[in-house]
Amino acid sequence: MHKLVDLSHSLEAGMITYKGIPAPKIHDFMKREESRNNYAPGVEFHIGIIEMAANTGTYLDTPFHRYVDGTDLSQLSLSRIADLEGVKIDTDRSRRIDVNILKNLDLKQKAVLFHTGWDKHWRTEQYFEGHPFLTRKAVEYLVDSEAGLVGIDSFNIDDTADLTRPAHSLLLKAGIPIVEHLCNLQSLPRTGFRFFAVPPMVKDFGSFPVRAFAIV
Repeated sequence: MHKLVDLSHSLEAGMITYKGIPAPKIHDFMKREESRNNYAPGVEFHIGIIEMAANTGTYLDTPFHRYVDGTDLSQLSLSRIADLEGVKIDTDRSRRIDVNILKNLDLKQKAVLFHTGWDKHWRTEQYFEGHPFLTRKAVEYLVDSEAGLVGIDSFNIDDTADLTRPAHSLLLKAGIPIVEHLCNLQSLPRTGFRFFAVPPMVKDFGSFPVRAFAIV
């Protein structure tokens, strides 16, 4: 029997995903009490408003996030972000995730998810400092292997001290979507699962939160 495994962080008002990016604001447009005047007795509704940056919570980056002429959310094919065969890469917990961990693996058109365990620091100060990231050689190997999607349960797939951002630059140039701030990857097997990370179709937007999950 198949099992659904949730791999996403919840969105909450005031939460910080990346320092310098504003936290989401969540509030009411119409409260339940206010709605009662519009409907039959006993009928009420709630309508909320959320104001947030695109890079909030567990989110997906499309090529448009990095390149002005890249594919945006509205142009991204579902085949790139849904029902992908998955491969989980258990890292050795070092900061630098290098190419040796990928050798001799079949990654073509697969969702390659890096399990670093960094999600245990979510919503703490430690989450923002000293996070694991992919080296340029690892990224080049993923591109050459024609990976379908790359995800990580860390603060950033790149070393934030490297302003060239090789992972974002090379993966998105190759049309490979990125999912950052995943969680709960320890619940997945190394192979034998299907991965989904589907955002809404927003024109001229490069990133958006997703409800990432797997079917095992």
